[in-house]
Amino acid sequence: MAQTKEAREAGTAEPSSVFAPITPAPAYKLVADAIERQIVSGRVRAGDALGTEAELVRQFGVNRSTVREGIRLLEQSGLIRRDSSRRLFAAVPHYDRFAGGISRAFVLNEITFRELWESTLAIETAVAELAAERITDEILAELEDNMKKSEKALKKPSELALLDIEFHDILARASGNRVLQFAREPENKLFFPTTEMLFRRNARAAERNKEAHAAIIAALRARDKAQAVLWMRRHINDWKRGFELIGKSIDQAIDRTYAED
Repeated sequence: MAQTKEAREAGTAEPSSVFAPITPAPAYKLVADAIERQIVSGRVRAGDALGTEAELVRQFGVNRSTVREGIRLLEQSGLIRRDSSRRLFAAVPHYDRFAGGISRAFVLNEITFRELWESTLAIETAVAELAAERITDEILAELEDNMKKSEKALKKPSELALLDIEFHDILARASGNRVLQFAREPENKLFFPTTEMLFRRNARAAERNKEAHAAIIAALRARDKAQAVLWMRRHINDWKRGFELIGKSIDQAIDRTYAED
């Protein structure tokens, strides 16, 4: 890089460039960002009317196609919904909207079974501990109903894998902690290929899964935190051991492992 006359005279070199040129954001993105800020900040709450596209055009002072494209972004993220009259309302997106993107990032970054097991162990034991303290009779009944369905599906790997996911979803609700629910949801989408493979390839896996779920339910019914955590830890570690027993490397990317099965 050439030096300026002043830099040469001062005997100093110009610093190398570390910043890229600023590119102005497109107008539709500015519209979307402005609406999103109002919703996220709480100034506009879920269910509040935002008006029509024509009203937003007047408020923002931009053309209709700009507003329409901005709204499209917000509808995709679940922050805006329309009613039958096409009026726009603020909404709270379901965490599935976010989890799907994170799950895709897991796959693209070749997340391994070891990483999934380590994070699942931390999250699910925390869920079990809180659930033992907070679970309601209604949610206990849901878990017991899930258990009955699982007993009938012991020889149906795909169905049982889905019921296993449902069991842990119900348990997460029982924890009463939405952060834990949201944190585990992206991982949840990766459970099916591993558990389905395990139930299909390991003759004992389905029975051991049933036994662990029964022990967890018993601990929750007794409001016994220590037992709930103990059995959840055993359950998640057994999942890992089962994966190794079918000859799969826990350090291989999950999607690749399933594709090669």
